Amino acid sequence: MQLAKDNKKFQYKVIAKGGRASLFGASIDWLLAAGIVLKCERVEQGQHPLAIFKDMASFKLYMGDVGLLSHRAGVNQYDIIKGNDHVFIGALTENYVATALMKKGYPLYYWTSGTSEVDFVIEKHSDVLPIEVKARENVKSRSLSVYLKHYQPDYSIRISAKNFGFDNNILSIPLYAVFCL
Repeated sequence: MQLAKDNKKFQYKVIAKGGRASLFGASIDWLLAAGIVLKCERVEQGQHPLAIFKDMASFKLYMGDVGLLSHRAGVNQYDIIKGNDHVFIGALTENYVATALMKKGYPLYYWTSGTSEVDFVIEKHSDVLPIEVKARENVKSRSLSVYLKHYQPDYSIRISAKNFGFDNNILSIPLYAVFCL
């Protein structure tokens, strides 16, 4: 439910009124250890090494299995195949990329500044690369532009329904090829 909201930061109060880390922290740790959820931590800086810039209080949780997530959300294969603009398709796509990044061994981080949010930030060798995820072919992203202006990485990555390409220092990777990262 929290993945579908505009503010995707995990909020304990949504689970139960008055909820906080001391009440639910052990349960989340258990879900993480069991592989049921994946934790994506917010970084305050888009610089190497990302781990030292973690904001310990801000994170997102993704389901460890996209199939289970889509079932729980009531999204069926016809919504995806037909390209229906289901309200949850963006969150489902972001979750798919999170699971693919974890399988490739990348720790999950995201970056925010004001109203801008980059879906994922990874380290490849000592380069910090922003990753923007789009469920369809509309790939405009003000948040990615803010990140690029501020940190000026060698290149950035956009994962979307578009085909492979490289334009304006943005490497485009189609959704089906996320495993190529």
